[in-house]
This record gives sequence, structure tokens and C-alpha cells, in this order.
Amino acid sequence: SSESEEEEEEWEPKSRIAKRPRLPKKNEAKTKKVAAPRSAVAGKKVKKVAIKEEMDVSLPVAPAKDNKMQLLKPKEEDVGTKPRTLNQKPEVPKKMEINSFQGKNIRSLESDEKPSTSVPVVGNQVKHEKSEEDFAFDEPPLKKIKSTTCPEGKPVKKLGGNKVKEEFEMNWDIVQALSEITNVEPWVCANLIRLFQEENTIPFIARYRKELINNLEADALREVQQTLEELRTVAKKTHTMIQKLKKEGKLSGCLLTALLNCRTLEELDHVSAPYKTGSKGTKAQRAKQLGLEPAALFLLQNPMELNLFSYIRPNTKGLSTIQEVEAGVQHILADIFAKDKDTLDFIRKLCQQRYICIQSALAKVSSRSGNEKDIDKFQLYHEFSCNIKNIQHHQILAINRGENLKILTVKVNIPDGVKNEFCWWCVNERWRPKQFLKPELMRILRNSVEDAYKRLIYPLLCREFRSKLTSDAEKESVMMFGRNLRQLLLTSPVRGRTLMGVDPGYKHGCKLAIISPTSQILHTDVVYLHSSQGFREAEKIKRLLLQYNCSTVVIGNGTACRETEAYFADLIMKKYFAPLDVVYCIVSEAGASIYSVSPEACKEMPDLDPNLRSAVSIARRVQDPLAELVKIEPKHIGVGMYQHDVSQTLLKATLDSVVEECVSFVGVDINICSEILLRHIAGLNANRAKNIIEWREKNGPFINREQLKEVKGLGPKSFQQCAGFIRFNQEYIKTFCSSKKTELGSPALLTKGGAQGKKKNKPTPCALRHPNPLDQTCIHPESYNIAMRFLSFIGGNANDIGKSDMQQKVNALIQKEGLEGTAKRLNTTVHTLQLIIDGLTQPEGFDIRTDFDKPDFKRSIVCFEDLSVGTVLTGKVENATPFGVFVDIGVGKAGLIPVRNITEAKLSKVKKRRSLGLGPGERVEVKVLNVDIPRLRITLDLIRVL
Repeated sequence: SSESEEEEEEWEPKSRIAKRPRLPKKNEAKTKKVAAPRSAVAGKKVKKVAIKEEMDVSLPVAPAKDNKMQLLKPKEEDVGTKPRTLNQKPEVPKKMEINSFQGKNIRSLESDEKPSTSVPVVGNQVKHEKSEEDFAFDEPPLKKIKSTTCPEGKPVKKLGGNKVKEEFEMNWDIVQALSEITNVEPWVCANLIRLFQEENTIPFIARYRKELINNLEADALREVQQTLEELRTVAKKTHTMIQKLKKEGKLSGCLLTALLNCRTLEELDHVSAPYKTGSKGTKAQRAKQLGLEPAALFLLQNPMELNLFSYIRPNTKGLSTIQEVEAGVQHILADIFAKDKDTLDFIRKLCQQRYICIQSALAKVSSRSGNEKDIDKFQLYHEFSCNIKNIQHHQILAINRGENLKILTVKVNIPDGVKNEFCWWCVNERWRPKQFLKPELMRILRNSVEDAYKRLIYPLLCREFRSKLTSDAEKESVMMFGRNLRQLLLTSPVRGRTLMGVDPGYKHGCKLAIISPTSQILHTDVVYLHSSQGFREAEKIKRLLLQYNCSTVVIGNGTACRETEAYFADLIMKKYFAPLDVVYCIVSEAGASIYSVSPEACKEMPDLDPNLRSAVSIARRVQDPLAELVKIEPKHIGVGMYQHDVSQTLLKATLDSVVEECVSFVGVDINICSEILLRHIAGLNANRAKNIIEWREKNGPFINREQLKEVKGLGPKSFQQCAGFIRFNQEYIKTFCSSKKTELGSPALLTKGGAQGKKKNKPTPCALRHPNPLDQTCIHPESYNIAMRFLSFIGGNANDIGKSDMQQKVNALIQKEGLEGTAKRLNTTVHTLQLIIDGLTQPEGFDIRTDFDKPDFKRSIVCFEDLSVGTVLTGKVENATPFGVFVDIGVGKAGLIPVRNITEAKLSKVKKRRSLGLGPGERVEVKVLNVDIPRLRITLDLIRVL
């Protein structure tokens, strides 16, 4: 086609030709491995490969029997009927009949059909993409064409549809690169690239596509996604660079190869630095302009014919004396050495074997800008040295911060032995002259090597080490923030209590808000506890607590928190609020004041003063932490370390993703949840959430998941992503349906339904009006068929979901046939079956947060001065960092359990631990090891986790 001819002319695809023979070999090997007959395991693996073999088939959600079938089936369809698949793509899944066929047949089907048959579908799909996302198709297709009989790789060329495919091709395979960096198997990486390309969200992949990703956690998926973005950025920038250099006519063959070999931005920078249009160019470029390049090359290739005196031009600056000529030649040689890939690989390898340390010292007085207090903060780093292999992430971030504040100076120390060995190797091995060198020329060569090392290579190595350490530390810091945030968002809600929220303050008083068990605001007020009239205010508080029968007080941990806590603890000890048994808890108010003046809060509580809004927010944080905390921008919740020093874009992306994961995994009841909560469900955004709320207000509650498709802007893809995370309270819907029937009589209901499904092609949605008991579970609509077949196997009824009767039936079947056997009978994967079993057996209104910790309610207080070494206290983890865990022990200042005191033996076995560390919200018993009153520091030892 003309398109591919144009491609050929565009630029010579050297790299691609070189690579192609390697690919099929790799794929054949993989297929052979899978084919080995290994009972169930082999079956599972074959399935995975088969799924990978697919080209890019779009997946509208169809009532297929099983995700596997759904992924594989369209393939068969387009073998025979190319034109039809093109014209009516969404039709494919509806028409397909399911017949089970094993991995074996799939493979033969793959190898028999000509690869080009499936190409048009993909080409077609690419054209819908927006241009800037086109490069998403850069590598994966190479990986997908497993075991095709077409090693010359014709489909690869066409897969991209347009030239973008060519544009971002590199000399490395993105799947391999991704796999090496993240330590995830290559087939999982290939699947993930596909899944992300099809715009699947992380919560959806982590829950409903486990068999494709080898059961990875959401955190790991996020890491792969970020690494993929980084690799694509490198590819994109490299190609921009190539185009630019081509325009300026500086692009040579070896430079092109060097650029296409770059895997990181640092490498790219190093390779392209000399060709950037600078003011006066490098020393080597100036020497080249004087015509000294031939002399330098002569020195390396045939030094016998070299006569440096012939280059002297007395009137030209830079060539007037023999010393200047020698210096020019030296600069050119140094430049050649420093740009050579083998030379750099050698020195990097050398560095890995040696002891390289990073050192920080107090900066000289003249350059210090910080005040004394800041300088004391960095006391640990005034004379600090550590091997770069062993340095901790928090140490790197601390050193960087000190350097930015001009308090510390930092340098990377590479021992002299490295330099000496490197210089010897360069002169005697890599750059050994072709013939005998005269002593004066040998001197130039030696000087060039030393110059290259000192002026070019050493600074590059320092930059590389520092930027790698920093980026690793940033990533770890962001991951830590994500883990802490997750644990905070999943704090167990305290339901069914009336709560009094207190936002403490001195001058402007303490703001009170009383909220009902359903989060309605019952009363707001201001009391002045820390003034002379404190006693009179106690009467008022007692009256309010008795009036609303409220026995739980929630105090924000801001200014005056200690005094307010002491005030309440004192009254509780004196049994002042009898007959009520009042308890209180302290809750973090981070972000509450920012939220109270945000547009969201104004919309939600228009008549309230912003100061009172924060009291409402504090109370609601205990009642339903997730619903309240999503209103606040995640970085204001403050459970990270060095959060202002790390890349803000990475931080925001990770935290938003964690919020989406938490909200999705907990699930929302579509008929009562707030718009803000809906926004964070996988597959939804602000607009779609708004449309759902509008639909709900106009048409009354949703009856089942299918109705979501009627909402404007919610296409098949969004529905597929969000459907599994949206729940329906069956009791509420049943009462709603029965009341509607009695009010209207059924004919009226039908006409209303007809009017509402504005799309012409829909039948009168009478069938859509039935509640579906499966909608209250975590089972995805795409698996409803399997769920119903499973129910008929065990002789259960969908209305018994979550009852003990159901649990017994399920257990009986699984004991008899085992998970694997049952999955085979149902023709599905074990992961899908496990989800269905969970969905059917979890009690109604099940909440994953019940496993997590509740707030710590108490009645009395301790103060900082009361602490003595050896005191045993209970506390609550408020932040976790790589160097230890901060615990709130109720004395106004958190204590630190250093990481060396947290051992596996002390962590409880019963809790399902995702990692060895402790996280926010967990309750612990600790012993005081050290109290440093001047610096307000408390060191603790962990006794056990409660």
C-alpha cells in the first residue's frame, strides 16, 4: 500500500531489520515451554499465552460466558469475515456462539490463519485514537504475534496503522525493558501493556483480570504503569532529538545507533549533549573547527605519519604554538573516549565492584543561608559518609534537602584505584594505537584519557549515581505515602453512633458539631473552654450531649488539642456527664481547614460558617473516613515523608490512583453515595459522576447495574470498568419497587420506562426494571452467567446471597470437587470462580474495612512530663517511614519506633499483612526507651501489635 511505501522513505529502519530475526526465536521458545503437558498448570498457562496471542480486539462488554471466551472469540470471527468485522465492530460479541475449545486448537488456529487477517481491525481501531496517544502502540504488537508462521514480521509494519509506530521504535524491546526494570515476568508485562492500552483501570485489572497479570497487587501494577510511562517518554524524546539533528544535518549512523540504545533520560542527555546548539560549543568542537580532527584520528590509527608541527598556524588563535595544537588534539580524543559506549560500560562495571560512597559535610559559613535552627536539623549529616549501595532512601532525601538549603555540600567519592585502572585499560586495551607511538604522542594519549575521566566521565558518573539514588528515593517515598494513605482511607467506619466533633481553638473558641448516625448535621455551636468561663460552658456541653443522646466526642488534633482533651478527660473522670458514659478520641484534622473553605464544602453546607464546617468534617472522619477523606486533596492529608521534595506529578498520580483503588474496592451504594465519592470509582470522572447524580434525581433510584448504560456519557468501556464496584442495597430497591407498583399500576411503569430509555433501538425496558440480587456483590456483570450456573450446580437461590445456608452449600461443593475441578466444569478460571464464591458467601452489607482498625477511644490523659523510661503505653500509628514508625501515644507529640525495633516476631500473625511494616491506624503496645525533653523526642520500643 502507498502508506507503507511512504513509511519506507521516511527514514531507514536499520534498527528494526537488525532486530527482527531475534523475535520469533524468543516466541517459539516460550510456546514450547507452555506446550509441555503439565496437567492443570499447563492448562492455565496455555490459556494465558492464548490470550496474549490476540491482536488488539476491542472488548465491548457482552454477555459472554466468560472473560476468556470473550477475549478469544472475535478472533475466529474475523478470519472469515473481514469486511463485516470492520463495519459493525460492536456486533461481533453479540453474534458469537460460545463453544469451548482448548488452548491446543487456539494455537493451531493462530498458526494457520494468515496474520494479515486480523490487521484491519486493529488498523481501524488506531484511527479512532487521538494522535498524541498513538505511540501507545509502539512495541507491544511485536510481543503479541506469538508462534505465527510469518517471521518476516509483515503484520508488525501495519499494526500501527500510521507512521507513529515507526517514530518511537528503539533498539530495545519495551516488554523486555519493562520486565527487567520491574522484575515482572515478560508475559505479564506484555499483557499489562495491552490492558493499559485498552484504557483499563488499575482497580479493574487487579480484581477482574487476575489470570492475565499473575495475581499482582495494585501497587505493583502502578509501578509497571509508571515505568512504562518513563520508557515511552525516553522513546518520544529520543525521536524528537533524532528529527532535530537530522534537520541540522548532524545525524550520523553511529550517533543514530547510540541514540536508539538510550534507555534513560540521563543516557540520552549524555549522548546528545555535544550536539545541542550551545553558545560556543565544547572544547572538542572548537578544536574540530580548527581542523584538528584528522590529527587526532591519525594518532589512533597510523601515528607514524602524524606530524603535529604541520598543523601550526602562527596567526590563528588555538594553533599558534605546538602546545596549543597538542591541547586541541587532546580535547578531541577526550571527547571521543567519553562518548564511547564500551568505555562507559567498562567504567560503570568497574564502579559496581568498588566501594563508592556519597559524602555530605556542613557548607562553609560564607555560603550558608539558613538559620541556626535549620542547621541543627541536619546534625546527622554534618560529617556523613555512606556506601551508595547501602544508603537509605530517607538519607538521600535529607541530604538533597540540606543541599538545596545550602546547608550541606555533597559529593560522590570514587576511589583513585578506579581512575588508575580505567586509564591503564584505555591506553593498553581499548584505545591502544595501531602502531608504535613516539613518547611525546604517548604522553598526549595518556593526558587525553586522564582529561576525559576528570572533565567528562567522572561528572557524568556522579550525575548518574545521584539521579538514580534520588529517583529511587522519590519513588519509595511516594509508594510509602500511597501505602499510608491506603491504610488511612480504609480505617474501619464507626457506624450507628451520634458523634460530637470538636475543632479546638483558644481565642476563637472550640467549634462543636453534632451529627446523626446518618451524617446529618443536628446542631453546631461555639464554646470557649480555655477562658475564665470554662465551667459555664461545661453545662452547655452536658445539655447538648444529653439532648442528642451522644456519648462519643471526636477532637481534632490541631492547636489547643491537648488542653481540650484534658478538659474533657477531667469531666469524664468526675462522671460529670452521667448517666452517659462518654468516651473521646483524637483524630487527625490535616486538611480539614483547607476543605472547609473549598467550593465542595460551600456547596455541601452553604449556610454554615467555614469554622463550623471543619468541626463537621472532623466528626465525619470517624463516622465514614473514606467518604470524608476523598473530599480533601490527598497530599494535604500528610502521611508521607519529604512530600514537598518529591516530584509533584508522580505524587499526585500515585495518590489519586490509591484513592481510586480504595473507593473501588470498598464499593459505593449508587443510590445514596455523594458525587465526590462517585468520581473516584474506576472508569468514572467528574462529568460521568454528575450525570449519574442527575439521572438519579430525575428518574429515581437505580434498580440494577444495567440501568447505568442509560446514563449519558457512560459507554461500554466505562460501564465495564465501573460496574463491578457499584453496589445496590436490595432491601431499599425492593421497597421502592413495591411502592411504585402500588402507586402506579404496572402499565404506567412501563410507559415511564419507555420514555426514559430515549435510545430508539432499545425494547421497552420492562426487563431492565427487575432488581438483580447479584448487584449487591463484587461479581462483575460479565461473570453473571457463570455465577448463575454455579448457583444451579449447588442448588442455591440468588436471594440467599450472604446467608449461612449459601455458605454451607458452597463449602460442600468445593470440598467435593476442589476449586480447580469446579472451575473446569464451569469452563472458567480459578480466579473468577474465587471472586464469585466470595461474592455469594459474603454477608449482606459486607465491608472490607472491618478488618482494619477503629479509632482509639479513651477516657483519661497522660502528659509529656509524666513519661519515664520503661513506661508501657498503648498508642496508634499515625505515620510510617522507612526509618521507623511514628506512634501517637496521647502526649501531644508522636514517639518514634526505630525500624530496628520492628521485627517479624512482634507483628501479629492473624492480620492479613501486606508487608512487614506497620501502617497508619494500627494499634500498638509500646515501651518508652528514651525521652529527650529539649528536642521533644520520644524513642519507643514495640512490644506487640494489638
